[in-house]
Amino acid sequence: MTPVRGRLKASGQPAPLADRVALVTGAGTRVGQAIALAVGRAGATVAVHYHGSAAGARLTVAAIRDAGGAAFAVRSDLTRAGSPRALVARVARDAGRLDVVVNSAASMLRTPLRTVTERDWDRVFALNLRAVFFTSIEAARVMGPRGGVIVNISDHMGFESHPEYVPHGISKAGVSALTAALAGALAPRVRVNAVAPGFVLAQQGYAAAKRRAFERATPLRRLGTPADVAIAVLYLLTAPYVTGETLFVDGGRHSAR
Repeated sequence: MTPVRGRLKASGQPAPLADRVALVTGAGTRVGQAIALAVGRAGATVAVHYHGSAAGARLTVAAIRDAGGAAFAVRSDLTRAGSPRALVARVARDAGRLDVVVNSAASMLRTPLRTVTERDWDRVFALNLRAVFFTSIEAARVMGPRGGVIVNISDHMGFESHPEYVPHGISKAGVSALTAALAGALAPRVRVNAVAPGFVLAQQGYAAAKRRAFERATPLRRLGTPADVAIAVLYLLTAPYVTGETLFVDGGRHSAR
């Protein structure tokens, strides 16, 4: 696939990510899908990664194309050893280059402390942290001389205790630590930042009373949306003097604790 060159916004000004090829992982559903749509509408050619959400990935690709952008879907199980590197190599080969990576693919496995197993732990960390590391370092290797930018999706649970999601929270705290480490190691050619969303999409079966309590405890008095996260990602993708940061998109919860 050949990247689209020089797409324009309706205003006639160059789109902020025109001439860029972006890989968005976990882009077949939820927050990853919203990010991929935003990146495509900002002018990038988007590699829409998915594992189990084939139908969602097709919808993402279709929506980007309907908006005048370019996109293609690519499947990979990022929990398998070697898959992150193979995914990056495939995207760079098929699109001709790679400039942007958004590591959004993740699991949110409920793991009460008294029932969590070693297998649960490994499942969480294989996707939430290990895949982010290997996708990032392979992407940095293939990015061209002008470099590129990586945005990782962390989580407010990496900084706020939730007893039923402790492995998840630790993995996401690791994403923010990894972001800072890679920002230093890959500078100045590659910028690396993270977004830490708050409560954006309720898990299935989440009690309405708990949802309302969370809203009341959030300074902005509402839950977030995938669009809120996508806006933050676009900022970090286009902010040339920002690297090594985790940007909270949580309605102010982290500052109110």
